Amino acid sequence: MHPLSVRRAIAPALVMLALGCARAPNPGVAAVPVLPGVTQAGVADDASNVTMSVTDLDRRTSELFGDATGPGPMRLSEDSALLGGGDASPSWDIDVHSYVTFDRVRHYVSAFSGPARERIGERLSEGTRYEAMIRSKLRAGGLPEDMYYLALVESGFNPHAYSRAAAVGMWQFMTATGKGVGLRIDWWIDERRDPVRSTDAAVRFLSGLNEQFGSMYLAAAAYNGGPGRIARGLTRFEADLEGTTGDDLFFALADKKYLRAETSNYVPQLIAAALVAKEAERYGLTVTSLPVFEYDSVRVGALAPLAAIAVASGTTVDTIKDLNPHILRGMTAPGRDSAWVRVPVGTQSSFDSVYATLPAEERTGARTVKAGNGATWATLGRKHNISARSMAVFNPRVKANRNSGRIAAGTTVLVPAAAVVDAARSVPDPAIEIYGSGSRTHVVRSGENLSVIAKRYGTTPAAIMRLNRMKKAMIFPGQQLRISAAR
Repeated sequence: MHPLSVRRAIAPALVMLALGCARAPNPGVAAVPVLPGVTQAGVADDASNVTMSVTDLDRRTSELFGDATGPGPMRLSEDSALLGGGDASPSWDIDVHSYVTFDRVRHYVSAFSGPARERIGERLSEGTRYEAMIRSKLRAGGLPEDMYYLALVESGFNPHAYSRAAAVGMWQFMTATGKGVGLRIDWWIDERRDPVRSTDAAVRFLSGLNEQFGSMYLAAAAYNGGPGRIARGLTRFEADLEGTTGDDLFFALADKKYLRAETSNYVPQLIAAALVAKEAERYGLTVTSLPVFEYDSVRVGALAPLAAIAVASGTTVDTIKDLNPHILRGMTAPGRDSAWVRVPVGTQSSFDSVYATLPAEERTGARTVKAGNGATWATLGRKHNISARSMAVFNPRVKANRNSGRIAAGTTVLVPAAAVVDAARSVPDPAIEIYGSGSRTHVVRSGENLSVIAKRYGTTPAAIMRLNRMKKAMIFPGQQLRISAAR
C-alpha cells in the first residue's frame, strides 16, 4: 500500500487528537497563513516542516487577514476532542477527515484559530452575504458546497480584491482566464468583481478541472497553479504515484517538491478553513451574519448614471454601487442599447415609471462633443467643468499627442456628467495582465478545440498535447495552454 494510503486509513481515528493537541509553534516562529498569489519563498516545501520567519509571515498574512499579532491558537479540551460526537456536529462534503493530521493542515488550523483569528472571523462574516448564493451555484454545478471556502482563501470574499499579479475579484481571475470562462472584462465593465457572474465562472472553471483530474483537490491546485503544471507533474511522477488515487494524489504530488510552495499550501489552507469555519465558536472565531446579497433587476439604456438609478429605486448611489460592483465608471457602458442593473429588493415594480419621470439630462451619463483645433484634455475639462484626468478616463481610446498633449481636431469625445464622475471607481486598467515566464500561453475560449488553436499558432494538436503533457485531447474554457510554434 502507498504510504499516503496508510496515513489516510488511520487518519479518522486521530482527527480530534490532532485538532485538540496541535503542536505549539517553535519559539520565534509565528503560525499564520501564507496567502495565495504570493511566491512563498521561505516556506519549506516539505509536508513535515512548515516554518517561516515572523517578518515574512506577518507581511504576507497582512495582505489578506491583517495584522498577524494577537492571541495564540485556540486549544480544545480533551472533553471536546471528538469530531462528529453529537447530532449538532458539522459535516463536510470535501474530505477533511483524511488529512487533518497532516502537518500543513495542522499548521493552518493553528494559524486560522490563532494570530489570524480576528481577521478570519471578519472575512467569514463578509462571506455570509454570499454564502447561500455560492453554495447554491456549486451544488447546481455538481461540485461540493464546501468549495465555498476557496473564496475565503482566494480573497476573503472581497469582490474588489486585487493581487500583485493583477488577479481580480472574489475568485481572483486573471483577465485572460476570466474572459476564457465567459466574463466581460473591459474598460467599462469588469465582471470579475461581480459576485454572481464570477461565481458562475468559478463553478465552470472548477467543474472542468475536476473532470480533467478526477479529484477536487487536484482541481483546486490547478485553479491556483494552472492545470498544465498539475498535468505535467502527474505524468512526470506517474510511476511513483501508481496506486494512489483521488484526492490522495494531490498530497502525494505535493510531497514530490514539484509544485510551487504556494500551490502545495493551497489545499491545506482550504481544508483548514473548512475545519475552522464550521466550528467557529470552538476555535474562538466570532462570525456575524450580514444581510444576504439579494436584489431585483431592471433594464436601463446605455450611459445610464448610477445616480439616476439610485433616485428611481429610492436608495443611495453607494447601495447601487454595492449591488453592481462590476460597473466601473459610474454609468452603464456606452455602445449598447440596454443593460441589466441591480436595484434593492422590492423596487423593481415602480422603477420604470419613476425613472421615466426624471429629466432627460439626469438619465444621460455622458454626452458627445467634437474636439476643436488645439483641444487638450485640460482645455476640454475647463470648458465643461470636468477635470482633465476625468476627461481622459472617460475616453480611453482617444490618445492625445505625446508632445503637445493635443487631441486631433474633429475627434468625438465623451463628456461625463458630474454625478457620473463622482460615482466612478478608481481601479486599475482591467486590460493589465501579468504573466510569469516569457513562454507563449493561450487561454482556451468557449467553442475552441485543439485543432482550431493549433491552426491559429501554426502548430499541431499533437504538439500542444506533448508540450502540456496531455493524455486526452480534452480542453475547457479558461484553461491555459503552453504553445510552441511548429518548426
